[in-house]
Amino acid sequence: MRVLVIGSGGREHALLLGLAADPSVTDLFVAPGNAGTAAIATNRKVDVTSGVAVVALAREVEADLVVIGPEVPLVLGVADALRDAGIATFGPSAAAAQIEGSKAFAKEVMAAAGVRTAAAEVVDNPADLDAALDRFGPTWVVKDDGLAAGKGVVVTTDRAKARDHAAECLEAGHPVLLESFLDGPEVSLFCLVDGETVVPLLPAQDHKRVGDGDTGPNTGGMGAYTPLPWLPAEAVDAIVEDVVKPVAAQMCSRGTPFSGLLYAGLAIGADGPAVVEFNARFGDPETQAVLALLRSPLGEALNATATGTLAQLPPLEWEPGSAVTVVLAAENYPGTPRTGDVIVGADGEGVRHAGTALDEQGRIVSSGGRVLAVVGTGPDLAAARDAAYTRLQDVKLPGGHFRTDIGLAAAEGRISL
Repeated sequence: MRVLVIGSGGREHALLLGLAADPSVTDLFVAPGNAGTAAIATNRKVDVTSGVAVVALAREVEADLVVIGPEVPLVLGVADALRDAGIATFGPSAAAAQIEGSKAFAKEVMAAAGVRTAAAEVVDNPADLDAALDRFGPTWVVKDDGLAAGKGVVVTTDRAKARDHAAECLEAGHPVLLESFLDGPEVSLFCLVDGETVVPLLPAQDHKRVGDGDTGPNTGGMGAYTPLPWLPAEAVDAIVEDVVKPVAAQMCSRGTPFSGLLYAGLAIGADGPAVVEFNARFGDPETQAVLALLRSPLGEALNATATGTLAQLPPLEWEPGSAVTVVLAAENYPGTPRTGDVIVGADGEGVRHAGTALDEQGRIVSSGGRVLAVVGTGPDLAAARDAAYTRLQDVKLPGGHFRTDIGLAAAEGRISL
């Protein structure tokens, strides 16, 4: 099976490593890829937002399967163009990808499916903002109603900060979603979805804030770990039955069946799980940790989803133990990152490239905000943390920064339901 992966981040590097370990995968291509993916796949240039360009490349490399990593091409309908061309594609249609592309749409689907989520109100007129803010708090959750690479959300007890973020979104022409605050630890659950067939992967937990102790602004994710020692197995079953399956069924009933990876972000509070958000693709950096423990052939699972045969896929098998992903970010991230710095140790064990490129001398340099991630595995969470942070010591990036507490609270038993 010849596979083309679309994207250039750490998620795509992790997907390629998983696909490379699948005996059924004979050839790997990635577009546009990065400095790390070039070691395991053929990097190709393409406009990932153009269905015409992606179809042309898929035909050129004779891809049997195309896997779309990022959300933007999904929302823009690249998967539709590929399917119209008769090419098996892992990733939802543009209509189904609105579950991520529009938070208001996601709320409509959840309401129709009877799924618990935060109370919400859409504001699209600046004149209505102050009155709407008065209906929320004392913790405000303000979301840009669109794609924002994980950084369009502000959670604050400071009303002025909440108002400033909302006003910025409205000035940019984006509606704003105000939500009630959901308490309890958060869970990221990835599920392969083929219509109404749902196959969950291991649950993970992301660390969104830039600083230790969940301080500072939100980012695209500074690290993750899996599985969750504080989450009982029956809780995953409950999320699948009470959240993911009803949403998948509702998408089918609306004439927009979901095919691909449905990511449920949830808060587990006193009343049980409630949805924070849905994404229409693998999440980054959770993917790097989750796929590090997958024993089953990844290509087989993605192809079964893409071809409508997920119900016939054998149960997924997992390696025992834990995995931890720690992100190394560029100076000034999540603001405008410093780029172009040479990275030492970027080809080490467990490294997953994200914002990297090769310079004119063939050296690996930084090219984005989240530059790379290091994955560690071990028999338990503490051992996996030690492995990840030990490996990270060998990676040097001028001005680079990372969190030192990825998975620490769980490893120390400080998270409970």
